[in-house]
Amino acid sequence: NTFSPEMDPTTAALEREHEDFTKIKFCDSIVFGNYEIDTWYYSPYPEEYEKCKRLYICEFCLRYMKYARTYINHKAKCEQKMPAGREIYRHKTVAVYEVDAKEHKIYCQNLCLLAKLFLDHKTLYFDIEPFIMYVLCEVDKDGAHMVGYFSKERVSPDNHNVACILTLPPYQRKGYGKFLIQFSYELSKRDCQVGTPEKPLSDLGKLSYRSYWSWVLLDILKDLHGTVSIKELSNRTSITEDDIISTLQMLNIVKYWKGQHIICVTPKQVEEHLKSENYRKPLLTVQQEALKWLQKGKRGRPSKKQKSND
Repeated sequence: NTFSPEMDPTTAALEREHEDFTKIKFCDSIVFGNYEIDTWYYSPYPEEYEKCKRLYICEFCLRYMKYARTYINHKAKCEQKMPAGREIYRHKTVAVYEVDAKEHKIYCQNLCLLAKLFLDHKTLYFDIEPFIMYVLCEVDKDGAHMVGYFSKERVSPDNHNVACILTLPPYQRKGYGKFLIQFSYELSKRDCQVGTPEKPLSDLGKLSYRSYWSWVLLDILKDLHGTVSIKELSNRTSITEDDIISTLQMLNIVKYWKGQHIICVTPKQVEEHLKSENYRKPLLTVQQEALKWLQKGKRGRPSKKQKSND
């Protein structure tokens, strides 16, 4: 692997040390809600937890424990039955909670530690305050059970609308990943901005985003009468022009002519693409009326601070 030439020697050395160290996976599995889940990667839990082959994690407050008896006692006493923060979306059994890392630092640190068990790239655990987490849940009579999440910077000069994104393994291949992607773009639309995920994406992330972008664009083009520009598509979808162009190039429906990209597509081509399993409408889509989220500067007071992990 190579490191950016812009890094100072100390930072580059730390990166190499981190990379070498994180090749070692200490924890083999976690108990989380009703599941025991095999872990994929290293996560920097405190030293006293590193030799635990199995960690026990409360699915509501995300506190982590070494012993089954501690976990059982905690579950009986834990009063939290949903993520920290505030509910901003509810449709049937699907809910999303917005969690400000400034207000709920311990919860968000624990969320990053949990996520790192399933994400290969480095995640920030020590400096999380610039981030907001959006936690996706399945809701039943026992509470709101975490399915996945994405994080985003409070202010991103590069218009990143996602920093990290994860669907937990037991909930994968059920449409939740694309739901989280769509949700991130719905927030960008309400902020009147275009957005793009932080790069590099994992291989699975690339496939998911490419599939989502293709569906959104094809869905517009199938009902289109007349012409539409790349900029107009970007304004309608909040997808960046670069992401739109690369997606249309992959679909082979854009040409570069006289210094600009021209969309060249027939209704039949769109129809054929939409028949593909990769570009079909997602299993779950965001219902606009269920999203209770205000544009920046128009939100109410934040919720009370989360209690610590102790």
